[in-house]
Amino acid sequence: MAVAEVQKNLAPEARHLKLNGHVGFDSLPDQLVNKSVSQGFSFNILCVGETGIGKSTLMDTLFNTHFDSTPSTHDLPGVKLKSHTYELRESNVNLKLTLVDTSGFGDQINKENSFESITDYINTQFEAYLQEELKIKRSLDTYHDTRVHVCLYFITPTGHSLKALDLVTMKRLDSKVNIIPVIAKADTITKAELQKFKLKLMSEITSNGIQIYQFPTDDETVADLNSTMNGHLPFAVVGSTDEIKVGNKMMKARQYPWGTVQIENENHCDFVKLREMLLRTNMQDMVDVTHSRHYELYRRTKLGQLGFVDDNGMSLQETYEHKRQEHMASLQKKEEEMRQMFVVRVKEKEGELKDAEKDLHSKFDTLKKQHADEKKKLEDKKKHLEDEMNQFRKRKEATIAAQQQAQQAAQAATMGKGKKR
Repeated sequence: MAVAEVQKNLAPEARHLKLNGHVGFDSLPDQLVNKSVSQGFSFNILCVGETGIGKSTLMDTLFNTHFDSTPSTHDLPGVKLKSHTYELRESNVNLKLTLVDTSGFGDQINKENSFESITDYINTQFEAYLQEELKIKRSLDTYHDTRVHVCLYFITPTGHSLKALDLVTMKRLDSKVNIIPVIAKADTITKAELQKFKLKLMSEITSNGIQIYQFPTDDETVADLNSTMNGHLPFAVVGSTDEIKVGNKMMKARQYPWGTVQIENENHCDFVKLREMLLRTNMQDMVDVTHSRHYELYRRTKLGQLGFVDDNGMSLQETYEHKRQEHMASLQKKEEEMRQMFVVRVKEKEGELKDAEKDLHSKFDTLKKQHADEKKKLEDKKKHLEDEMNQFRKRKEATIAAQQQAQQAAQAATMGKGKKR
């Protein structure tokens, strides 16, 4: 039995006592608030949707500012995630906001693996936090948490149904991040079409087993509001940073030839509902759910792959030692396999070298024989030429001797004629 279990079994049950006067620990909530405000908060939003669907515009509208964003083209070879972190301040509250955009999502002809870049990014942030947790000297209080707290999934307002890409992507993401589906550019379809579209989307999401984020109803102060807002999902939103004078007021709106769409008018769109749920009511719950559910699932799976489990009866040190021994045995096995493979390769190479050497000797003998034959032929030709030269020289000498004798005979005949005269 582990030490912790022994201590737990030996510990007496807690007794409820009544205080006779004020002590002061009722100020703990105030202390927690002051500490949180001084440290600041962080919130990370992942925007998933097709290029040009209005993700950047909605973010500008939500936070009532202008974020740095570069319009993406439709010719990217794959999905590329771009993250930007901003420091925001409202009253005395500091917020470190990270916005992650999915550039090129849905633009490829083959969309089979479009979700992989997104899941890889989410897992990378989980892994970075896990590595920070496992450090000997940790600094989680000052660590910049980049884990994605919510995914705003932008749905094209087709009025028909979800695309296969949307279904597959949301199904891949629902166990890793809080998903809030939103219908972008909701001012492009009528109210009647929009209502039918919402019902169709929720029916498809439910039938495909996709778990979207549900606003919590366990807190009595917001239970009724969140329960009502759960029935309004997915939110139909319109974004705009342009202010137009409507009546006597300046308000964010979109101007069309047929009229004006007021962004903060709940009769026109669900922008106010989204802002209320995302920023003003449930932001901290999304952070908590990300840590307690999605990150915990990743952490448990990752540590399980490393051999750490809770119900094996071994302590952390024993588990580590057991895993180390398994790893060493695996290394030794691989080393032996590599050694045997090396021996086999060496023997194969030696055989190849011997065969090559044999071929070289055979070629050398052949060339040597050819060289000897050629040399013999050349020597025979040389001897033949020398014989011909000797014969030629003898014939030449005989010819010269005959010519000399003829000349002498001619001279003698000439001299005899002269004497007779």
